Order: sequence, then C-alpha cells, then structure tokens
Amino acid sequence: MAVPIDIANAVQARDKAQNRLVALITEGQSVWLDNLTREIVTGTELRSLIEDDGLRGMTSNPTIFQKAIAAGSEYDEQLKLLVRQGKNASDSFEALAVTDIQTACDVFRPVYDALDGTDGFVSIEVSPGQARNTEGTIIEARRLWNAVSRPNLMVKVPGTVEGAEAVGALLREGININITLLFSLENHERVMWEYIEALEARVAAGQSIERLASVASFFVSRVDTLVDNQLDARIEAEPAKSRKSALRTLKGKAAIANAQLAYARFCEIFEGDRFQKLRAQGARVQRPLWASTSTKNPDYRDVMYVEELIGPDTINTMPQATILAFKHHGKVSRTVDHDLESARDIMEKLKEAGIDLRAVTAQLEVEGIEGFSKSYAALLADIDSKSAQFRS
Repeated sequence: MAVPIDIANAVQARDKAQNRLVALITEGQSVWLDNLTREIVTGTELRSLIEDDGLRGMTSNPTIFQKAIAAGSEYDEQLKLLVRQGKNASDSFEALAVTDIQTACDVFRPVYDALDGTDGFVSIEVSPGQARNTEGTIIEARRLWNAVSRPNLMVKVPGTVEGAEAVGALLREGININITLLFSLENHERVMWEYIEALEARVAAGQSIERLASVASFFVSRVDTLVDNQLDARIEAEPAKSRKSALRTLKGKAAIANAQLAYARFCEIFEGDRFQKLRAQGARVQRPLWASTSTKNPDYRDVMYVEELIGPDTINTMPQATILAFKHHGKVSRTVDHDLESARDIMEKLKEAGIDLRAVTAQLEVEGIEGFSKSYAALLADIDSKSAQFRS
C-alpha cells in the first residue's frame, strides 16, 4: 500500500533531523566528500549525499584521480578520443579531470546558488610538480580555472612558501583558492594573511570581494601517524615505567591539538579589526578545512578526527567510509575550541618529550608533495599504457 505523501514527508523530515551529518550544519560545519570519480559524479550517490545528508562540497587530488582512472573503463571512451587528437598523457589527464570537475560543479551548483556562494564548491589541484614553483603554479591555476569555467570551482594550491605567494596573486585575480597540504601553524597563518591582503588589494582597486572564496586545508591524522611513531621509539628506549606511561598518554593527541590551535588563531585573525572592515564590504572568512580525517590507527575511534574538530566556519572533508561511520555513530557537539588549555598542554608535553612539531610538519609537507608526485607519475604511466593499447 502506498504511503500517504504527508506521512512520507514527515518521516523524511524526522530522518533528516536525526541525521548526524545534517546536525553538523547546525554547529556551523560543512561536510565535503574527499573523493571524486566519474561514477560518483554521474550516478545517484552524490545527489543522494547532497539531498539526504547535507553534503556541501567535494575535493580531489592526484591520488584520487590515479585510483579512479586506473580502476576501470569509465574513462576509456574519452581517452580514445584524446588519443585520436594526439594528446599526450598530461594533457589527456587534464582533459579527463576537467570533465569530471565540470560535472561535479554542475551537480553542486544548486547548493552554491541556494547558499549565495558560501558553499557548494569542488576542488581541482595543480600538478604536484609545481609545489615549489610560484610562477608555474600561477600559470597552471589560471589555465585550470579558465578550462573548468565554473563559479563554484576552487583551485588547490600547496601551502608551501612558494605556493603561498601564488595564492595571493591568484586571489587578487578573483580565482577561488583551496590551499592544501597545510600542517603547521606558521604556514596556516601565512595563507590567512595572504587572503586578507588579496581582499584589501581588490578593494583598493575597486573590485568586488563578495563572491571570492578560499579555504585552508589543514591536514590532521598524518600528524598523529608521524608523532606516534616518534613516541613509540621513545617509549621503547625509556627505562622508567612511569615515564613510559606518561609518553603513552600523548599518543593520538598531537593532531587534534595542532588543529585546535590553528582554529584558535583563525578566530583571532578573522575576528580582528582588519578583517572586520573587509567583512563590512562583503568578504567571507577563509574557512579551515580539516583534511586527512580518516583514522589511520585501528586502535583509535574511527570518527575521532571529526568529533573533536566540530565548530563554526569549518569544513571536514571525509572519504565515504568516514562519512558512513559518522552518520552511524558520530557524536555531534561543538568541540574545536572547548579546551584550548589542554591543547597547549599537549604541545608543551610533546616538546618536553623531544618531539619537534616544526620538524614533524616540515617532514609531512615534503612527504605529502612526494606522495602526490608519485601518484601523478603513476597516473600518467597508466594513461600512457592505455593510450598505447588504443593506438594499436
């Protein structure tokens, strides 16, 4: 028997009210999907996440595309056409990626429009080989921005020293930027000021700042992975049982504390007089985006990097597994700024234990660039291999 429409609507409203992902919105946090494949953007799954779970954006990177293109045949028809056009591997990849990003932007366009341009973004990343090249990053970001040609696009630029210079230049041109591979408080602060200075420059030039958008992707779980390894070495070498126990209590704590301190500095900067003058002219904050939030250590709660970083003006970009886990058993409450003293205490204890967070975050930046570079090289090799098959 058919369910009366009013009852069906009431049930749907009740389910949404109980949906933990939707509840994050009431705390000021947006959920983005950290995955992008042709199957996802052309199928029903993405639309369901938007309509039922309040999904508000999407991110991609070379590793995600490498897995997607190598996994199956959904890109083959377009790749055959590109081969006939004489495209090389890098040009072919860019064409494949642009097609997917355009489709995803179009799916999220109603979200972007309904929220007056505050959300509904999709990110595409410049090639990792440009991470230390300011001018190369600017040139590639411009090309991607023009190729996709969607207002709800964000171009991802690594938050290196060289990348930060590119960020400022691109924002001045009115290009939405997602700064990625941020691990340290210092690098995060640098790109926040780049954003503010770009807004000020546009105002001084008589240009609009109302729809200019930027997020700062601050990586989380990888910090714990590296710090925990260093703590394990110290625990192994420590003869005193009491000291071993004290060191163990620090495991799994560095990443969240680091992110909480980054959020605290974000609040200080964007609540300051300098930004408030820009806000009065339509500027929006550069939201922290918590990246790498899947739990790598099976001993830790699978949604810990979501639950402990909930708060206003934030984004959490999650893979599907983490989205499903949080929807099933996540706890929703404002946590990102609930105990900053503990966060500072953890950082002090890590320092006393001989853990150098500056060195940790510097290493993670290098490893992040290397990881994406390997994925990009593997991606081009996969495309070369498929292209050779199609030519023959």
